[in-house]
Amino acid sequence: MVEQLQKALAATGRRTVEEASEWLHFHYNDPSLDDPIPQEYALYLCPTGPLLEKLQDFWRESKRQCGKNRAHETFPHVTLCDFFTCEDQKVEYLYEALKRTGDKILSSFPSTIPLNLHSSISYLGFFISDSSADVIREFAMSFATEASILADCIVKPCTKQLHLTLAHKFCPHHQKTLEQLAKSIDQLHNCQWTAALYSRDMRFVHYQTLRALFQYKPQNMDELMITAGDYIFVDRTQQAEASEGWVIGISHRTGCRGFVPENYTERANESDTWVKHRTYTFSLAIALDSKDREHDTTMNHKLQHSLMTAKTSKIQTWQGLTHRRSLLVVRHGERVDQIFGKSWLQQCSTIDGKYYRPDMNFPSSLPERKNGLKNFENDPPLSSCGIFQSRLTGEALLDSGIKINYMYCSPALRCIQTAKYILEELKQEKSLKIRVEPGLFEWTKWEIGDTIPALMSLAELSRAKYNVDVDYRSEFPLSSLKTSESYDDYVKRCSMTVKQIVAACQGGVISIISHGSALDSCTRPLLNLPPRDISDFAQLVRKIPSLGMCFCEEIEENKWQLNNPPVKTLTHGSNSAFNWRNWIQDC
Repeated sequence: MVEQLQKALAATGRRTVEEASEWLHFHYNDPSLDDPIPQEYALYLCPTGPLLEKLQDFWRESKRQCGKNRAHETFPHVTLCDFFTCEDQKVEYLYEALKRTGDKILSSFPSTIPLNLHSSISYLGFFISDSSADVIREFAMSFATEASILADCIVKPCTKQLHLTLAHKFCPHHQKTLEQLAKSIDQLHNCQWTAALYSRDMRFVHYQTLRALFQYKPQNMDELMITAGDYIFVDRTQQAEASEGWVIGISHRTGCRGFVPENYTERANESDTWVKHRTYTFSLAIALDSKDREHDTTMNHKLQHSLMTAKTSKIQTWQGLTHRRSLLVVRHGERVDQIFGKSWLQQCSTIDGKYYRPDMNFPSSLPERKNGLKNFENDPPLSSCGIFQSRLTGEALLDSGIKINYMYCSPALRCIQTAKYILEELKQEKSLKIRVEPGLFEWTKWEIGDTIPALMSLAELSRAKYNVDVDYRSEFPLSSLKTSESYDDYVKRCSMTVKQIVAACQGGVISIISHGSALDSCTRPLLNLPPRDISDFAQLVRKIPSLGMCFCEEIEENKWQLNNPPVKTLTHGSNSAFNWRNWIQDC
């Protein structure tokens, strides 16, 4: 059991008890769990700050213009030593070696590192000049010595020309383009250089890494269970048993082996499964100190106590673990009737019932649906600005580093469209399906007409290329919505719906795309707050802008609190209609 503890800590970078516990939970069927196979480690010198941002821009643009090359498999770095092995129980001594070495070199480490561009027919990168390179090599050799003494590791420091690779093994005719892109990287940007310790699973060094795009539930005993975002290691030389369209893979998340449908996956980068351990930032002298070591020791004792005192089986031990959840509730983007009024549909309809675009803020097209344009009247789409707002929000969420694990959505078209465009900017539109939840629909008293609006069916949404989950079944079907429901009925519906959603999600970020009213009605039940007074509720909802959001986090099991959303609210001004004819007459 102690060996498993050490393996879990090493595999997760010795960050938190929760991460190590979760790793063990998922690996309870891993046939290699008890094998004494150590991780491989490497030390890199990595840029941070504005220079890193410029390098990442180069990574993206070079891939877009010239396609993927070997440099895209990792991140911007200078290699300080080759990969080496370290026993799991000695990993914290590597951290001590990094601290000692950094403290020793700190005073002589260069404040800036000049980078000289070098280009050849198959390589493009920055070489580090001799004076700076000498100090960095001294650091690498000193780390190798300390690691040998403290952790009993054999480390081979890099002694050849130190370099930061920009492109490698690319098509020769792309050399000029890559050179031009590289020359735009401003090296004068401030940069805090950081020595970073990474690890990888040495068993899969020569395997291909795939990323799962969709969830797959095994149909046979020899198939592998995968969820969207999982990484799978595949040895292309051992695929004789696999049928066409299938591969034999090993799950990075669980360690289990089985057949995987290849069209459910895409190629991933070599470094996507690497684990980042400790760092030493030279310009700020941020390094491991006694608090870090105390944290390691405390975490080790806490997890060891948790494991050693368990009285049930390994599976039962981890079934009680709670996975922290968070809830992001977002209002939909600007809708066309919000701008063009109740008669918006007449403004964009031809005599024969066809759609046309009378103003740039009308969407360029509308999805096909039963009864043509008529059913859009009380189920309006997003305006062009609403689409733009949704994309901006998705882009900001991507920059924040957040990943949506579950997407629930009101059946109103404007909400489904908002979800679609947010997921597209998050690069999750293929991997994450939208669960259309009727219980999240607007308070029906605020809807126009005496009946519930005719909403698009799942089949219509699928045909219109919305990635909805056709297998999802709500416990609150659309047919149960009542017209002109009371305020009490509305808040009860929302409370029941959000609690069912949260109970169905094991962990991660749950997103709800709904109406302005949902920011209140879907969060207060989790916070154990009573419904607002109806007049206060109405006043509050009127002030919620397009793409306004609330963010709740579970601080302990079934106890939630409101926190700052991951991105700022989108603010913009109004824009009046403009008739150029009126303007020309006044000239």
